[in-house]
Amino acid sequence: MRLVPQIGIDLGTANILVFRRGKGIVLNEPTVVAINTKTKRVLAVGNDAREMLGRTPGNITAIRPMRDGVIAEYTVTEKMLEYIRKKTVPGPGFVKPVALICVPSGVTNVERRAVLKAAHAAGFQRASTIEEPMAAAIGAGLPISTAGGNMVVDIGGGTTDIAVISLGGIVKSASLRIGGNKMDEAIIRHIRNVYNLGIGEPTAEELKIRIGSAFPLDPELQMEVRGRDMVAGLPKTVEVSSVEIREALSEPVRQIAEKLCQVLEETPPELSSDVIERGIVLTGGGALLRGLSTLLENITQIPVRVADNALDCVAIGTGRALEQMDAIEKSGAVTRI
Repeated sequence: MRLVPQIGIDLGTANILVFRRGKGIVLNEPTVVAINTKTKRVLAVGNDAREMLGRTPGNITAIRPMRDGVIAEYTVTEKMLEYIRKKTVPGPGFVKPVALICVPSGVTNVERRAVLKAAHAAGFQRASTIEEPMAAAIGAGLPISTAGGNMVVDIGGGTTDIAVISLGGIVKSASLRIGGNKMDEAIIRHIRNVYNLGIGEPTAEELKIRIGSAFPLDPELQMEVRGRDMVAGLPKTVEVSSVEIREALSEPVRQIAEKLCQVLEETPPELSSDVIERGIVLTGGGALLRGLSTLLENITQIPVRVADNALDCVAIGTGRALEQMDAIEKSGAVTRI
């Protein structure tokens, strides 16, 4: 008897991570698809497609089919899921895997159904969804099945999901369509406004990773940035400091902090005391922004820590959820059609 492959998919705005039960994380690539606009044929997915961003001829477009954590380009997302299926479950096409796919906590039923419909069309035997903060909490190793409040903040590429979890269910949650991509856009705007310099997403992301911060650094950092002079139209190099990148990032960081405070205010008192005792756990790529945990701790006066393997928490949690599917379905955290 052939076992049905089970895979968990963190279908993020910036990256796709896939966890195959029994094997761990088997795919980690950018959520980018390159298509021929004339023939509508998919030319590349993931790392190969990302290399094409901003470098393609007129008839080839490299796009991100997910926006703010939900499907923006349905047909392209379907092709991407088909690529995931073939790459993670190689072999005869009649072996159809089942999938558990992460979605932001704020998705509508229409957006959730679009994800499930795309998975079915891509050749998955069955598909279910799990909310990202629940998967992140499982991946971070929080004791979510106990009667006590656990707070997780998952800062991804397109969304920030905040949730208080107790007894295997989400008690209070909020989803903010702000994440790593909005931070990159803020950096691009700052460099354009201050230096009249045009830069792309990859350069902005490199700036964020290398010298970005949410809290003052000691010492502050510098980085050379190359781009196109918006006035002369010629290549130009400028030196940028971590102080100004922090200023550029202050708006998206402030919005995340405000939403976190709002969820804390609306959390039942008994669970609030548990959160104060256990602290707040940050997951996702945005959690790795220097000084973010320190800033949030200062604002909330609650201990804040970054989870181990913050980037992989959602994918790992999705994989672990596959092993406890019956219990998690009873809690209402998993949805299927």
